[in-house]
Order: sequence, then structure tokens, then C-alpha cells
Amino acid sequence: MDALRNYLRAVLEPVFRPIASALLWCRVTPNQVSLVGVLLNLAAAFLIVDDQLLVAALVYLLAGGFDLLDGILARLAKMATRFGAFLDSTADRISEGLVFAAIAYRFAQDNEPTAAAMAVLALLGSLMVSYTRARAEGLGLECKVGIVTRAERVLIVVFGLMFGLLIEAIYVMVALTALSATQRIVHTLRQLHPQG
Repeated sequence: MDALRNYLRAVLEPVFRPIASALLWCRVTPNQVSLVGVLLNLAAAFLIVDDQLLVAALVYLLAGGFDLLDGILARLAKMATRFGAFLDSTADRISEGLVFAAIAYRFAQDNEPTAAAMAVLALLGSLMVSYTRARAEGLGLECKVGIVTRAERVLIVVFGLMFGLLIEAIYVMVALTALSATQRIVHTLRQLHPQG
């Protein structure tokens, strides 16, 4: 999975670099890009609520691009800061919350209460994947293991929205985020207790 992520980053970064250069020329900051990403996720959430799922998928995918773009811009402009990293992570969690709340609402409107509950569990799983890494790194440990990161989570939701498989995508998300959070917990435990 790491090899796939590294490959995708190597393919996408040259595509986004000219856009980042143009934004730098326009004096756009990485933090502004992060905030635009949140607005795009809010738009995707509204589209999901309005049952415009294909358009929502495209907007959500675009928002995911902004998540990559802010990091490229920060490195290109040598503007990477601790607050920028904090804002980026916070914006990601807000964005996921907005989109998963919209998905849960859509399921409730469609009289799918079990699927709505699973969307809440998928959000919890997504938050736990991010939290376990942040907490481990707060203890001075490395914690980049896990089968799904934010990029994979976005792609799973986009796939579900585009192909009418949103319920199935959410069930897959619940399983994979639970597995990823568990992997990170075990990985952290092994670092804290290497002889255990």
C-alpha cells in the first residue's frame, strides 16, 4: 500500500506543481488553499444532501486535490509552518465530518437507518485513523502504518458516489478504518513495549 501511495504521489505532484507555482505567483498561501478545500467539501456535502451524487463525487475529488495542493505549495514557497500543519489536519477532520454527516442524512432520508448508523461508524473510524497517528507522534513515536489514509478514504467515497454504491463503500470504509486504527494501535504498543 505504501508503494501505491508513493507512486500516486510521484504521478500527481508534477501535475499539481504548475498550479502551485501559479498560486504562489498570485500570493495565495497554503493556509488559504486549506480553507478553500473545506469550502469545497462543504459544497460536496450540500450536493449529497440534495441527492446530486455524481456532481458531489467530482467536487469531493476536487477538494481532495486541494488537500494535496496545499502541501505542495507550502514546500514550493518554503512556507511550511507548524500552524499550517495543524490547520491542514484540522481542516481535513472538519471536511470528513461534513461529508459523512451529509451521507448519514442522505441514508436517513432514503429510509436506510442501518446505513446511516454505519456512516457514523465510518466517520468514527476515519477520525480514529488520524487520531491514533497524531497521538503516537505526540509521544515521539512513528506511526505511518495502516491500510487506508485520507487519500484512500476519499477515493472509496468518490467511487461509491459515482457508481451508485455508496452503502457498499461505507461498509468497506467501516471495515478498513477499523483495521487501520487497530494496526496503528498495535504498532504504537510494540514501540512502547518492544519486549512485550
